[in-house]
Amino acid sequence: MKRVAIPVVNGKLSEFFAQCNHYEIFEIEGVQIKRNEIKEPSVKEIAMLLPWVVSQGITDVIAYKVDKRIIELFAGYKINLYVGIKRGSPREIILDYLNGTLKSDKKIISEIMAGHE
Repeated sequence: MKRVAIPVVNGKLSEFFAQCNHYEIFEIEGVQIKRNEIKEPSVKEIAMLLPWVVSQGITDVIAYKVDKRIIELFAGYKINLYVGIKRGSPREIILDYLNGTLKSDKKIISEIMAGHE
């Protein structure tokens, strides 16, 4: 089973991973959504957010932009990180994820790798 987290602001994927109103977390088994829930972490700092993600059993995170340091941190915990994803609703994004059609914007990836947030 996978647990996929999407940071959300005003019903859409948040511009930045750590700056959101809440995370919508989808439990996925095979290609089926078993359940989804909304969680608000008690922490907002990036350094404290990773332990919260781990404590929630999250296996995958879908984001628009992240600080490139996060990529290394997530890799260390074997959490899959999808970045540069088009900013749609969590439902649209998770359906793309399930259908294998989730695509990253190469421009956003270049910005992240250059160190811009």
